[in-house]
Amino acid sequence: MSKLGNLGARLHRGEVSYDFIGKRKIWYGVSILITITAIVGLVVRGLNMGIDFQGGAVFTTPAKMSTSVSQAEGYAHEASGHEAVVQKLGNGSLRIQIAGIDTGKADDIKETLAKDLKIDPESLAADLVGPSWGEQIANKAWEGLAIFMVLVVIYLAIAFEWRMAVAALVALIHDITITVGIYALVGFEVTPGTVIGLLTILGYSLYDTVVVFDSLKEQTKDITKQTRFTYSDIANQSINGTLVRSINTTVVALLPVAGLLFIGGGFLGAGTLNDISLSLFVGLAAGAYSSIFIATPLVADLKEREPAMKALRKRVLAKRAQAAAGENSGEQGSTGDTYDAAPAVVGPRDQPVARNRGRGRPSGKRR
Repeated sequence: MSKLGNLGARLHRGEVSYDFIGKRKIWYGVSILITITAIVGLVVRGLNMGIDFQGGAVFTTPAKMSTSVSQAEGYAHEASGHEAVVQKLGNGSLRIQIAGIDTGKADDIKETLAKDLKIDPESLAADLVGPSWGEQIANKAWEGLAIFMVLVVIYLAIAFEWRMAVAALVALIHDITITVGIYALVGFEVTPGTVIGLLTILGYSLYDTVVVFDSLKEQTKDITKQTRFTYSDIANQSINGTLVRSINTTVVALLPVAGLLFIGGGFLGAGTLNDISLSLFVGLAAGAYSSIFIATPLVADLKEREPAMKALRKRVLAKRAQAAAGENSGEQGSTGDTYDAAPAVVGPRDQPVARNRGRGRPSGKRR
């Protein structure tokens, strides 16, 4: 940890720097490849929409059931003709979720299930969700996501500038696409908890991006008054200066989420945690990646198209070329090959002092 702290301090002071902006085409290519994979998974497999979005029925058995999950899935499929999702709860009861069925047939399905499970039909609790209710929830989720995006763009355009707003929007869409694509590939159920997780990771991704943008805005206030750095150079410095902070906050946020996903949902079998923990885990990782490798490099690309930034780049490159030419000339002159002029004096020169200076001359003091 001390080494990581020292690295962070050196990155912040500019003693060490990684060229994120210079290699942005590589990051763009990686992101495009991942995004295409996510879209293909979404198109081919589709999303496993939960009962809250499709409508259907949820049956809960009494506690301490001896029936296994696989047996209950078979019974539910025979009774309804639809695939069922069965989860074993902490008290030993079974939660049988059947999406896409006609709620009018719920009573018949309940009777058949109770008979197969060898329990009293009255002890089998049933919760019904109509398709219109599920459609309404889905529409509200999309509306909330759209409103969030619009507010983000407006805020960033006012607080920073429109280029940063566009870059942040692209990064957010990148994070959503990857997260939704992962859901399609692994087949996890999409529930209202998934939507909550998506909105949460968008806020986190935006926070990480704004940290870099704020540093970039502060360092580029009078950028055109100097000729040492281009906009891309300062953007790279901003990423390096906040890199360790981004890594630390991401790791700290991922640890409890990983506990929910792998321990709670995997080892302990608490499947109800999977819907929100997967979106948080994938989204947090994608958000940290996009804030460093997508948002800031995209801002640099957009800013470098401005006439003022183009002129600055020309001046900076010209000065660097002149400095490089001077160094090369100095090296050639030191070997006696082509440079014969006397080297320029750097610093104060020490004048020789005459040994007999002041001897035999009156001191000017009165006696």
